[in-house]
Amino acid sequence: MSVVAHYIAGVLPWEAMAGIVNSLAESADWKTGDRVKTLRGSLHGVIIKILQDGRVVWRPDAAAGDLTALPEGLCQED
Repeated sequence: MSVVAHYIAGVLPWEAMAGIVNSLAESADWKTGDRVKTLRGSLHGVIIKILQDGRVVWRPDAAAGDLTALPEGLCQED
């Protein structure tokens, strides 16, 4: 809902909003080894594991440690 509201308010362009909404639909199919990126594309990496509560543990490229994120905070890399 937040993404759509940002689009309606003119803060987020159509392409970004559509990409985010589509990535939310795909997140249920994620598995270890899939390539992901942050919504703005500033970090790219690989999924290390998916926790029981649905959070995603992933390792950004060229980073020393792992990060944990909600699936809606990431999208699959093309």
